[in-house]
Amino acid sequence: MNLLLFIMAIIISFIVVRIGAIAFELTGLEWSLAKFQALSCFSGMGFTTKEAELITGNPQRRRIASILMVLGNAGLITVIATFANSLRPSTIMPKFTIPFVHLVFPSSLLPWINLLIIVVSIYVIYRFFSHTSITKKLTDALRARIVKKEIIKRVTFEELLVATGGYGVSSIEVCKDSFIIGKTLFESDLRNNDITVLAVERKDEIIPNPASETRIMLGDTIICFGKLENIRNKLCVISK
Repeated sequence: MNLLLFIMAIIISFIVVRIGAIAFELTGLEWSLAKFQALSCFSGMGFTTKEAELITGNPQRRRIASILMVLGNAGLITVIATFANSLRPSTIMPKFTIPFVHLVFPSSLLPWINLLIIVVSIYVIYRFFSHTSITKKLTDALRARIVKKEIIKRVTFEELLVATGGYGVSSIEVCKDSFIIGKTLFESDLRNNDITVLAVERKDEIIPNPASETRIMLGDTIICFGKLENIRNKLCVISK
């Protein structure tokens, strides 16, 4: 029973950290940084002062971090307790039988067999969650669920006017008449029109600092910085 609880605690920990990373990403953190911060909060390690400011300065991120820390402490206690009990030799039964195998062993071997099962289980769980396609499907499913339930309010960008020269940050949605549909950022030649694309939001995915070969699609939301007059004239804009 303790062995089963230990394995379940490890699996749940992986899932909780993944959910925390998705939640951090939805608040505007870059994905790799979101994963690191989620793991840091859950484990209580690696939370540097500089990166801590990204969390403490945002109310939503503080709430996410607090939940991860509480769950991390509870999970750590559960893992340690179940691990220790799994390796404790049984003083009740002198012998035990492996399920589905008609072999009888002395109870003194039980901790070693449990340790072997634990090592193999951790390896299998790690390989499962590090598999790219499986992890992506799990992440997409969890992200869609979080967004649908509105558990985390997604970061939004409001047009911010800058006093000097009419420059600012704008969030726009690409409509069907836009000349940049199907073009890469390089082909769109936006930079020569004094427009810099900071991020592209596509369905439930955010592409920060997109590469020049990123292709723009119908329905994409573009976060860009530049002269607001040029943005309005050059792009088909739906105010957000």
